[in-house]
Formats: sequence, C-alpha cells, structure tokens
Amino acid sequence: MARQQADQIFNLSLTRTATKTLLSPGVRGVIGIGRVKTPTLGIVCLRELEIRNFRPEDYFEIVATATVAAGSFSMRHAPAANRRITDRPRAEAIARAAAGHKGPLGVSVEHRRQGPPRLFDLPALQKTCSQRWGWNADKTLSVAQELYDGDGKKLITYPRAEARYLSENQIGDVPTIVGALVRLHGFAHIEVGAPVIRRGKSGHFYDKGLEGVAHHAVIPNMNVLDDLEPRLGRLSDDEKRLFALICRSYLAAVMPDYEYRQTIATVSVPVPGGPAEFRATGHIPLRLGWKTIYGALLPEKDGEGEPEQTLPPLSDGEAVALTDPKVEAKRTQPPPRYSEGTLVEAMQNAWRFVKDPGLRDRLKEAKGIGTPATRAEIIKGLKRQSLLAADGKFVVPTSAGLQIFELLRGAAPSLVDPATTATWEMQLDDIVSGRTDFRVVIDGIAAMAGQLIEVLRGTSASTVDLSPAAATAVRGRRQSRAAARRGSSKEPSGSPAPRQRRSAKHTQPTASAGIAPQKSPLHSGNIRAARPTAKMVAYAKSLAGNKKVKLPPGYAQDFETCRRFLDQHSR
Repeated sequence: MARQQADQIFNLSLTRTATKTLLSPGVRGVIGIGRVKTPTLGIVCLRELEIRNFRPEDYFEIVATATVAAGSFSMRHAPAANRRITDRPRAEAIARAAAGHKGPLGVSVEHRRQGPPRLFDLPALQKTCSQRWGWNADKTLSVAQELYDGDGKKLITYPRAEARYLSENQIGDVPTIVGALVRLHGFAHIEVGAPVIRRGKSGHFYDKGLEGVAHHAVIPNMNVLDDLEPRLGRLSDDEKRLFALICRSYLAAVMPDYEYRQTIATVSVPVPGGPAEFRATGHIPLRLGWKTIYGALLPEKDGEGEPEQTLPPLSDGEAVALTDPKVEAKRTQPPPRYSEGTLVEAMQNAWRFVKDPGLRDRLKEAKGIGTPATRAEIIKGLKRQSLLAADGKFVVPTSAGLQIFELLRGAAPSLVDPATTATWEMQLDDIVSGRTDFRVVIDGIAAMAGQLIEVLRGTSASTVDLSPAAATAVRGRRQSRAAARRGSSKEPSGSPAPRQRRSAKHTQPTASAGIAPQKSPLHSGNIRAARPTAKMVAYAKSLAGNKKVKLPPGYAQDFETCRRFLDQHSR
C-alpha cells in the first residue's frame, strides 16, 4: 500500500506540476514524471550526450605474416597493457623492425571448457530478441505472453520472470522435458545424451537464487508436453521463433560443456624503446557440447581481443620468420545507442549509474529500476509522450526529451537519478521489517514531492516544446558519425583517449556523480530561479539542524547554492 500511494503522490503530483508549469503555451501534451520513467529517460539522454561529445581518435595496428616449417599464419602486434599506438611513426618503426625478423616462437596450449549460458528471464529474453530480430521490448513481451496463456497454446512458463534459475525440485522434470523436445522436428538431429545437471550460483538449478523472487526462469511448460504438435500448429511465425529460442536455451542448459584447445603463439621483435610482441591465437573445437544446439560457432576471441584463426602445428621454441608487415589505420568509435533490449538491461543494472556504494548495493538487490513486467511499458509510455523515439532499431531522445532531461538535471537532479529509487526501496524495506510505520514513509515521500514541486515552479521561465517538430528523434546515426568526424580535427593534443565501444556502457557519466549540466542548444530561457523558494530555505535549515552541518554561505539568496546543499544532504 505504501508503494502504491507513494507512486501516486510522487508521479501524479509531479507530472501535473511539470505539465502545467513547463509546457509551451498552446501545445497539447503531458510531461510525464516518474521515479522509474524519468531516470530511464536520463539513461538514454546521457548516452546521447556522450555520443555527441565523443571525439574520435586515430590509432594504428601492425599485422605481419609468420612462417614456420608447417605453414604460415597471421600475427598481430600486441601492445603492452593493451595500449593503442596513436603515433604513426612509432607504428611504422615497429613494422620496419618486424620485416624479415627471425626468432624463437613461444607457444602455450590450454585445454579449455565453457558452460552453457544462463536461462532466460524477461530482460534477457527482450535483449536477445532485440539483437537477433530487431523486436522492441513490448513485442517480445506480447509474443511471450501469447505463448504463455494464448488459447490452445500455454507452451511456456510465466514470461515476466525475474530470475534466470530454476528450483532444485525441478531437476526431476529434466528427462521428461528433454525427451519431449528432441522428438520435435527441429531438434530431432540433436544428440543430447545424459542430461548434465548444474547446481549452484554458476549453474541453472539454484534455490538460493530464487529467494525473494516470485517467478523462475522462462522454460517450456512441463504440463503440455504430451500435446505439443497440435499446439505448435496454432502458432504464428513469431511465436514459433520465440518458442524455439526458449527450447534451445533449456536444452543447452542440460548439455555438456563446450571444450576446445586454445593455442597462443608469440614472438618478440627488438625495437628501439623496448621490444614489441606479436601474437596469434588459434582455437580448435574438441567437443561442441551445448553449442550443437545453436549451429555454427561464432568467432572466438581471447582476453586480449586477437581474432581466432586456424594455426598450423606449432612447437615451443621453433624458428619463425615475419614478413610483409602492414600498418592498419583504425579509429575509435563512440558507444552504441541503446536498443530497447539493451535499454531494458540498463534499467535492470541501473546501479551502474549510481556513485554511492550503499545505494548501488540496494539497487542491485532491487534488480534495478522498474520490474520485468513494467519496463517495456515504461519505454512505450516515454515514446507515447514524445520523449523517446525509434531511430531504426535504436531508442533515442527527442528534442523535447533531451530538453526536459537537461532542465531537470539542472534544477532537480534527484528526478533523473536512479539512486532516488534505491532510497525509496530502503524505506520500503523498513516497513517490511517493522522498523518504521508506513505512514512515516508516505509522509516523507510526500514532503519530497512538495519540495520538488516548488523547484519545478521556480523553473517556469523555461518551457518545453512538445510540438510535432520537437517530437522527432534528435538525430540519425549517420549525422552523429559525421559530427564525430568533424570533431576529430579539433581534438587537442594530450587529451585522454576515448573509451572503447565495448566498455562505454560501464563508464558513462551519471547524474548521481554530480556532473555539471552541459549546455544544450535546446535550452530556452533561464532554468534556474534567482533565489530559492521559502520552502527550500526552510528545509535547508531543518536539514542543517537535524544533521548538524553548516549551511553554505548565500544559501538563502542563491538558488543553485541552496539546491546543491539539499541534493547533498537530503538522502
């Protein structure tokens, strides 16, 4: 009841306030505010700003042909600590040193094994369907729901799953489910063998992983296995595709590990300033195991990122000659925009956007912002309100969405901060454990809403344009890349190297980190009042007294000074 009432007070009051005070005169629409919706908008806008501000950097890689007694293969320069070479003369010097170099080959061979992926919860299912077929989050949920409770179907378990484990008492169902699936035409060629049961956190059957969770991973429905064929005949093409994906996931989970032999070959080339190591990695499958279920293998990479290749027989210490070295020019890329699938994943892992360790841990426990059942609807609602839009398979902010984010981040940063939800969850935990009365929590959230209402009323000099022209995507990918190329010529020397595409999602700036608002051409008017409201001043005095901290000079005259104090001490 506390959660429901708090959401009503917070979301509805602030949505009405934002709509009445910020919407451009004569424009119809709603500026929706919510403790999940608004941080979700913030996640997308932060990524958009990171892409806009990205400055590409040129770097260089060196590749050469290596020849041994048994044949030839490619070797690539592997810089120390995986540092890129940004100086072409340095790269050319390494290439010259490698030309004609002969020396001993270092060879290491490891027998490795890889277990199958975890089973699907709804966010993982939405991400996979987005990557494979370009489905949005709402479509994935809709198709899964039809498989779950559609007339004459009921082929899968509850799709709004919150965990990727099964209970240990479901181990007894494995032979029955596997036997039924391999009788289907699409899986008849697969040799599953004796099912492999993996227990514990790194496995698939784990009771502890289901504690506090209402629904286990999405799997085929045990109760309809005797009647599969007629049910499959009622499915649409999309339903068949999704059901096959869920079946493959289950079969892979009980099949043997994928086993392979990995060979790493290295040779050291003397170069002024320190030796340069060249490396090659080879990958030989020994036992396909669970990968049989997915058909052709995807290219593998080792920890350093060298592409795998088929190597001739090699022995440690044998002579190798390098020839035909080439310098390859590369350029760093901005982080990718979110698809609906990766946005759902970002919502689930919203703790990555929070700086405070305690709040990060609480968001981890809460499994992010929103729930598997509501995240698709949150994204759909932001699109319906013209704050987000589709750009191909990606989700991007509209001009209006980015304007609202910039305005809120400057005036009321707690609204776009996922840490606000973590604070709520801790208070709701206190109700569950009996440490506080639910009325106290509701009153506290109502007081927070009241403060934010005053802040929003103080920003009434700004207006948000929700007209059709402002409700379009901010810009296409091609325009972003062109802007990045233009910016590369202006990159000052000595600036830090941009992040790689694969790591950008872990290092993007966050509202909770206290980053100053960036200027945007979408701003119109002054988003801050000259002086804080009377309620802000009164609340600041109250906080200072309760927490025994000093009020900053000028807090009663300067809006920004007062706002920073409240933001710092109100958690």
